Amino acid sequence: MSMELEATCPDCGEQTFYRAASTTLHLGEKVKWHCPSCDYGFVKINGIDSSAV
Repeated sequence: MSMELEATCPDCGEQTFYRAASTTLHLGEKVKWHCPSCDYGFVKINGIDSSAV
């Protein structure tokens, strides 16, 4: 279970997100990712990015 995710933040351009929280739902694993440089965050459920929907 990785604590870091390599992705580009759309707000500040930071390249690394950190795992803020995770839980298991009936849909699968829900993971919250947070940018350490700004206040941007997003959620992935079973590896699907919620901001892409």
